[in-house]
Amino acid sequence: MTTELLRGDAYQGLRLDPRTKLLMVITIGIILSTGGYGGLMTYVRPALAAMPLLLLLLSKRFGVALFYACAFSAAYLSEAFLLSQVGGLLNFLLLATVGILARFMPSIMMGYFLVSTTTVSDFMAAMRNMRMTEKITIPLSVMFRFFPTVREESAAIGDAMRMRGVSLAGGKPVKMLEYRFVPMMMCSLKIGEELSAAALTRGLGAPITRTNICKIGFHAQDYVGMVLCVISFAVYIQWLTAT
Repeated sequence: MTTELLRGDAYQGLRLDPRTKLLMVITIGIILSTGGYGGLMTYVRPALAAMPLLLLLLSKRFGVALFYACAFSAAYLSEAFLLSQVGGLLNFLLLATVGILARFMPSIMMGYFLVSTTTVSDFMAAMRNMRMTEKITIPLSVMFRFFPTVREESAAIGDAMRMRGVSLAGGKPVKMLEYRFVPMMMCSLKIGEELSAAALTRGLGAPITRTNICKIGFHAQDYVGMVLCVISFAVYIQWLTAT
């Protein structure tokens, strides 16, 4: 599998505690999706948007980082300069597009960083240290395994379709949709059942406390990240009270 959370490989790069990553995801998601501009928020929003880019670069995911930098920069510049130059339906469509990208793409990229750099054992250990109930941790662990597996199955189905000449360019759009969605639905059902069985086999639903050999904890970089999140929330609350 291609993601750390699915494979459990040793992660190379800037190591952050899973709880720090969760705090960053929550901070970026709330502030960028609901906050506006004005005052210190003018500086907080770009700083939070740059956080996933920095972390992706430090984790050596240069392709994803380049895509995020280009897409977000285009959306941000369009929102700042292009919206005032167009009107009518084009303005509405452009506003909706750049608004979604500028507000939600940073949190999506931060979520991708969380999933791709956190092992299942680290995640479960972090949730246990947070005294989180297994009713939440078990579905989340299964969900994190589900999406990377579905992505691999989708890639395999796409390869099989190309080998058989089924594509939009081949003039078979209806067959392309049929041959992709039907296998995907069947694979999704099968994957869900297999992951649920694997979770029970590993004792995730057992009444006793599970053990693991992973080591998690807060380090200097975690404290820096948490301080930045606290400062961002303080500015966000001040902005809310001022408006």
